[in-house]
Amino acid sequence: MQDSPITSLPMVYRGKVRDVHAIDDKHWLIVATDRASAFDVILPTPIPGKGKLLTSLALFWFERYRELVPNHLAAIPLDDVLSDPAERDYARGRSMIVKRLAPLPVEAVVRGYIAGSGWKDYVSTGAVCGYTLPSGLQLADALSEPVFTPATKAELGDHDENITLDQMIAIVGRQRATQIERVSREIYTDAHGYAKQRGIILADTKFEFGTDANGELVLMDEILTPDSSRYWEAETWTPGTSPASYDKQYLRDWLEQQDWDKSPPGPLLPDSIVDGTIERYREAVARLTADTDTTDP
Repeated sequence: MQDSPITSLPMVYRGKVRDVHAIDDKHWLIVATDRASAFDVILPTPIPGKGKLLTSLALFWFERYRELVPNHLAAIPLDDVLSDPAERDYARGRSMIVKRLAPLPVEAVVRGYIAGSGWKDYVSTGAVCGYTLPSGLQLADALSEPVFTPATKAELGDHDENITLDQMIAIVGRQRATQIERVSREIYTDAHGYAKQRGIILADTKFEFGTDANGELVLMDEILTPDSSRYWEAETWTPGTSPASYDKQYLRDWLEQQDWDKSPPGPLLPDSIVDGTIERYREAVARLTADTDTTDP
């Protein structure tokens, strides 16, 4: 299991895949390690190169949507934060210097297709987070329009729980909930169209938000990475089947076949699964960030 070797800055939080260090009373250094997690368990085997790929893709998307919603990135050079060359070498390409925010205790999930926990809810109830869906949908079916299905943010080791929009309103207030839903839908719709032109389906994704000192909504954490999104191969997507993916579903599928009760510690990953996972991440990043002659929607 990989931890950040940075010791010159105090660590304030160790997440499933990210380590957060305090720079000063207004800024944090967020480091994306190569740790892998699944079913809310940190796995004992890292995925080499994963942290840099996730960071590069998150930065790409943050730049794309910076005019739509402010994000947490701070314009501070890494060299001004880390004086030790070894720490800088480790952090470069896998870290973000960000503004400290007051995080909102919900995750903003947008689903354009029925899969994952949404599919399980639909099979048992015919609805997802309060949205009644048409009968007869198949696994991986496209929805007639995306649905906004928020969730609670669980503590490390616990499971996020889907909630209704009314429950979200009770937590953050109607005005803030409406703003979060609008921004989340706009980003998803644009990103889905963008990815589709590059042969990738963005099936669903989640966003996290905080507020700054002025109470302004700010996009934070990561955005539209294979760790926070479900990406499928468009060419082979067929409703009724589990589509070929560019996210960690490949890893989850292998874990589901193991004799494991989804509690720590997770099983050691064989080299073939490590290699297969990072290749899918690498392919997604390359296809999504490559320059093309296609006009974006």
